[in-house]
Amino acid sequence: MIGNLGDLEIFARIVTAGSLSAAGRELGLSPPVVSKRIQRLEERLGARLFQRTTRKVALTEAGQGFHEKVVAILAAIEEAEGQIARRSSEARGLLKVTAPTSFGRMHIAPHLGPLLAANPDLVIDLELSDSFVDIVGEGFDVAIRIADLDDSSLVARRLAPVHRVLCATPRYLAAAGTPQDIADLAGHVLLATHNQDPWRLEGPGGPVTLRIRAPLRTNSNEVVRAAVLGAMGIALRSTWDVGPELRSGALTVVLPRWRASHRVGLFAVYPTRRFLPQKVRVFIDHLAASYGPVPPWDEGLADLIELPPG
Repeated sequence: MIGNLGDLEIFARIVTAGSLSAAGRELGLSPPVVSKRIQRLEERLGARLFQRTTRKVALTEAGQGFHEKVVAILAAIEEAEGQIARRSSEARGLLKVTAPTSFGRMHIAPHLGPLLAANPDLVIDLELSDSFVDIVGEGFDVAIRIADLDDSSLVARRLAPVHRVLCATPRYLAAAGTPQDIADLAGHVLLATHNQDPWRLEGPGGPVTLRIRAPLRTNSNEVVRAAVLGAMGIALRSTWDVGPELRSGALTVVLPRWRASHRVGLFAVYPTRRFLPQKVRVFIDHLAASYGPVPPWDEGLADLIELPPG
């Protein structure tokens, strides 16, 4: 069995170049190195491949038969490498994505049509969950996460800023009063999911952590959204979730100088940067282009809630 593919490449190059020295120049090898490699190949085969003269070489009968096989082998390898290269440059195959439930429904699913139309060999398996799944252990190619990922051990690409503000309906505030200071929140109904407790806010007095005590406990962001719109209390909501209600006046920003940490962002997370599959790259680039420098959900809100730079 041939143990060194490089020897086969040198052999084939000598045949096309016509001499050891010409082949060496094309391959960046010295004539003694080329001669030694061919000698090693002949010893391994137990047959002489070339008749050598001072100026050129000629194939022996054994060399001619061997050359036909080597050319076929090298051509097959080149074709296989080309196929892999072409496949790696195309978005194709199954792409497993995990994303937060509400965000995936509102801001990922609507953008998938153009992506799939442009990549007919791509299949997307989008699983929505508000838990941080183990993307490596559960076989996901990419996760869309809304979090502070400064300490993440995975590769994370920031897709957009995330602005979380305190908000309530005018009807709730008319009945319960409008908080004037962060301490006033202690006298209000605060609505949050289990995994959003506590609230970590930043404002004029520095960072503050609030423990949530409310008559409603849920693991569903959809339930919290419905509850705050139903005038049940004050919630800490992202502009991607309640932007239309803030623009229409259905919700009012409470304590506008206080908001969640500016380090929280929208990220695409994947296991490794090395040999990143094209399907992952195309998906992430598509979302980043769809959201743009100012995400659609933040348009028209700068004057309402004084959005800081993303």
